[in-house]
Amino acid sequence: MLQNAMPDHLQTRLADYGRLLRLDRPIGSLLLLWPTYWALWLAADGAPGIGNLVIFTLGVFLMRAAGCAINDFADRKVDRHVKRTKDRPLTSGRIAAWEAIALFLGLALVSFLMVVLFTNPLTLYLSFGGVILAFIYPFMKRYTHLPQLFLGAAFSWAIPMAWAAEANDLTQLTWLLFTANVLWTVAYDTFYAMVDRDDDLKIGIKSTAILLGDADLAVIGFLQALVVVILIMVGNQADLGVAYYLGVLAMACLFIYQQYLARFREREACFKAFLNNNWAGFAVFTGLVIDLLIP
Repeated sequence: MLQNAMPDHLQTRLADYGRLLRLDRPIGSLLLLWPTYWALWLAADGAPGIGNLVIFTLGVFLMRAAGCAINDFADRKVDRHVKRTKDRPLTSGRIAAWEAIALFLGLALVSFLMVVLFTNPLTLYLSFGGVILAFIYPFMKRYTHLPQLFLGAAFSWAIPMAWAAEANDLTQLTWLLFTANVLWTVAYDTFYAMVDRDDDLKIGIKSTAILLGDADLAVIGFLQALVVVILIMVGNQADLGVAYYLGVLAMACLFIYQQYLARFREREACFKAFLNNNWAGFAVFTGLVIDLLIP
């Protein structure tokens, strides 16, 4: 009702802001959320504080939106040459570049203030690294064929932050989870890069999909296998039980399904393989929660 009462131009403006921040496409937030929850639940031995749960849930959505704003700012001139992105609000001129920068800074500031006001000094120190990674990632595709690695670091930085907020410490388990998530992110974002590979080649944008060429699926499979192995190591070190390992097994089965989907390297199929990773992360989280609930 409130939306219908707004003038048409304001409705259009808000819709464009929503598209810029990907409010209509929550997949990125979910892929960031599940590993953050892994860390919170493990660090708290199955009982994370309500405050930390709220802070990091909000932080995930705010920082993912901020990352989308700065990503579109960085790509505003090249997106017009990519079929999937040519109609984005910033690329088409419906939103100005300064507005994207302002949104990035505003959302990052809100996230930073939540950390300052409601967590501990260790989490605060780590938060600076998170903001830096979120800012530099979008520009890496111009300088290296490994922008997916930078995205992996950015998407994984919530793991040590969440762990520090809950336990006020970092352990070997923290960095095992971090490593697993970096590798997982590189794998699924390579599927995503395969969707745009033809366009990226024409305009000179770099990615792991271009770097790997015909070896893309093999390397993705290798990375996925490493993720499973490291998560098994996490379960062993944390003395987790059957439910957790069933969650990891479900992730492994979904990885095999993703390889099947992308076997012909078709755009839509590769995108479906990318989207399927939401369920892989959810499977591990579900297994972890159930396991930690069992006495």
